Amino acid sequence: MTDRLLRVTGTDPVTRQPVDHWVADGVFVEAPADRGAAAVTLTGWVTPGFVDAHCHVGYSADGVASLAGAAAQARTNLVAGVTAIRDCGSPLDTSPLVGRPDLPVLIRAGRHLARPKRYIRGLGIDLEDPADLPAEVARQVAHGGGWIKLVGDWIDRSIGDLAPLWPDDVLADAVAVAHAAGARVTAHVFGEDAIPGLLAAGIDCLEHGTGLGEDTIDEMVRREVHLVPTLINIANFPAFADAADRFPAYAKHMRDLHTRSDDTVAAAMAAGVPVHAGTDAGGFVAHGRIAEEAQALLRVAALIGRDGRDVLDATTGRARRWLGLADPAPGEPADLVVYGADPVAEPGTLGAPVAVVRAGVIVDGRDQPT
Repeated sequence: MTDRLLRVTGTDPVTRQPVDHWVADGVFVEAPADRGAAAVTLTGWVTPGFVDAHCHVGYSADGVASLAGAAAQARTNLVAGVTAIRDCGSPLDTSPLVGRPDLPVLIRAGRHLARPKRYIRGLGIDLEDPADLPAEVARQVAHGGGWIKLVGDWIDRSIGDLAPLWPDDVLADAVAVAHAAGARVTAHVFGEDAIPGLLAAGIDCLEHGTGLGEDTIDEMVRREVHLVPTLINIANFPAFADAADRFPAYAKHMRDLHTRSDDTVAAAMAAGVPVHAGTDAGGFVAHGRIAEEAQALLRVAALIGRDGRDVLDATTGRARRWLGLADPAPGEPADLVVYGADPVAEPGTLGAPVAVVRAGVIVDGRDQPT
């Protein structure tokens, strides 16, 4: 726990400029006249903390979590350096976790919207009639916290491969409903065929995006659509293919998407698509792995000579601004992560923050479940 006044000094790893933050009562404050007044001082390489922009708080490999279990998941992410989460679809109503200063800032998407037998069983809301999608989006706007999550494609057992779930006109109506209510829309999409319709509908973000090509990347840039590739979950594609021996076309497709995934994400970065870090934690991926996702993005960025500091900014400060969260400034919640070395020059540092500060409190990770 912090005492009344906290001072955090050091270097911003994105700008490489000195920082000197003062914190009291959970928020950033102006420096006091007495510069020796801090009860606690932290020093190192200082960021606002990661945004895990694709995370499923309330879901695990065992299914739907309890609310206490969801809080523990969020806490695990916080200790790892995540100060904000865009929960990208959960079967659990996690609204009681919103606004808790002992957990990351939680921005919710409500339930996944899918079709029967066209997504993970029990995770989303299955719509028998695709024409019902706009009405369900309206309901989820009220249930969620500013985002809508669609399942854009999934295996269609009748053809044995990935296929879109929604007609293009229905998608356009559904996205318009969300936008009219002030919400943004994102979609799970692995393959190629669903992407043009999602983009034409005016979607705000794509998740995974392994089927992107030159034309759809250009369209993302034109429309200012963001991408959260979830690279550490894409690494599971060969295992998904191995488990689908009944559907050889799907299995081959998934392996092909995996093989070119680094090049696909690198091409999106090079073209100017805003790319953010998301772990897809909650099902096949354990919570608390944001450092691995950031390291994977740094690896991909190196393929095109992209400055790692720009990548770190896209996963911290720029991701926060994308979600409507404030930069450090007097009166704003004091959320910071401190590293012992430059995390861009030494990416291994990302997995071992010296300190995490959430709402002015130094997080104690010792109470974490094993």
